Amino acid sequence: MKMNNIPTHIGFIVDGNRRWARERNLPTLEGHRRGFAKVEKIATAAIEKGCKFVSFYLFSTENWNRSEEEVSYLMDLLRHNIKRLSKTFMKEDIRAVVMGRAEPAPQDILDLLKDLEAKTKNNTKGTVAICFNYGGQWEIADAATKLIKERLASNNATEITPADFEKYLYHPEVPACDLIVRTSGEERISGFQLWRASYSEFLFLKKYFPAITVKDLDKIFEEFASRGRRFGH
Repeated sequence: MKMNNIPTHIGFIVDGNRRWARERNLPTLEGHRRGFAKVEKIATAAIEKGCKFVSFYLFSTENWNRSEEEVSYLMDLLRHNIKRLSKTFMKEDIRAVVMGRAEPAPQDILDLLKDLEAKTKNNTKGTVAICFNYGGQWEIADAATKLIKERLASNNATEITPADFEKYLYHPEVPACDLIVRTSGEERISGFQLWRASYSEFLFLKKYFPAITVKDLDKIFEEFASRGRRFGH
């Protein structure tokens, strides 16, 4: 399906993996496995339909507070899926970037993510932003820290504009979100892409992320196309 009003950047708040599993009497960890599998499918489908940027909120800075068993399982899933994503993204000409903080993530996962970025850096069909150990407030705080250090080093005390500030965000080449989709029926953004969300359209789906399909993606784009975006005008 080709549409005239495809979002340049669509962001997904991946939610509902555990509830999807519980409703099917499956281990909650199985929900995470199914959810990760859908990331690859939805990413490639969205770019095939014309999106240039697709971002996924996979693991927040607060998710380290979950049980040790769950966090350990999620890290193992990442190890496995990063390797799969690398093969798929090279085949589909998709670039990957990673947005988030380093600590306290395991070093081997950080190395895998850096390798994924390096291998796919010259791909041109579209970009997938993996938000791992990500927090919107932390992104802004980290950007402010970098900006202040640079200004102090250069003795530059001029006024800071939004255009100046956004150059210090994680991967500043990733544009503002046109559309942010959260699955599971929850209606909040949980710190996702706070800077890039200032004029985003929001869509809250009752489906859990493991249940999302490419047909749902068509409906999401139809809904986006039906909205009138005014940007304050």
